[in-house]
Amino acid sequence: MLRAKLSALSTVVVACAAVLLGGCSTTDVDKTANWSPNRIYSEAKDELSNGSYDKAVPLFEKLEGRAAGTPLAQQAQLEKAYAQYKGGEKAQAIATLDRFLKLHPASPAVDYALYLKGVVNFNDDLGLFSALSRQDLSERDQKAAQESYEAFRELTNRFPESRYTPDARQRMVYIVNSLAQYDVHVARYYYRRGAYVAAISRAQSALAEYRDVPALEEALYILIQSYDALGMAQLRDDARRVMDASYPQSQYLTRGFRANSDPWWKLW
Repeated sequence: MLRAKLSALSTVVVACAAVLLGGCSTTDVDKTANWSPNRIYSEAKDELSNGSYDKAVPLFEKLEGRAAGTPLAQQAQLEKAYAQYKGGEKAQAIATLDRFLKLHPASPAVDYALYLKGVVNFNDDLGLFSALSRQDLSERDQKAAQESYEAFRELTNRFPESRYTPDARQRMVYIVNSLAQYDVHVARYYYRRGAYVAAISRAQSALAEYRDVPALEEALYILIQSYDALGMAQLRDDARRVMDASYPQSQYLTRGFRANSDPWWKLW
């Protein structure tokens, strides 16, 4: 009787082990093992086109290894970065692009890598809710905008004839406007809370740092109002003279902050 029970138990253990091993072997099977690099690339591109970025990324990684040392491997690395970006993995995309730029400084695709790096950090997707709430890039963390600008600047300096340079230049203008508007946004915040010295400091920072951007008109208006609130008549009048000379038709002087009811930016 005992022998029969042991025999039955042994059968169950063997069966379970077989199931577990079978499951493991199935999990570890690499379906791409016998694929050519071209087939892997084709499959990865299909997943990318279908929006299956989580499936495209590992395929591009496979291709990087299979086609190491070839232009196809470089292409796989760039397309992996794009898939990571589209899949919301921006930090991973930047890391992939930095690695590409370090390993392939002479690649003919360096201009694209710099452009994509700038685009990844260019936070232009405001979304429906942000658009309705009138949020713009100037009200967001500026670190990404600055890093985006640096990537675009390197692209335009090194590759002025690149097909990506015209768009990069337009985005640089947008970013500069955004960075200036950020300082003015903060200055306005301080002014409305009665922190006039802080408002003056931030407005002056914008005026010293930037040239020919829309935000400077409001920066001057904030200076005038802040100096007036502090009883600094001479400085107020000096700022007013600059305002009159630079923006003779300014509506800030007649409408106040309501003149800024419409955002300077537009969706890309």
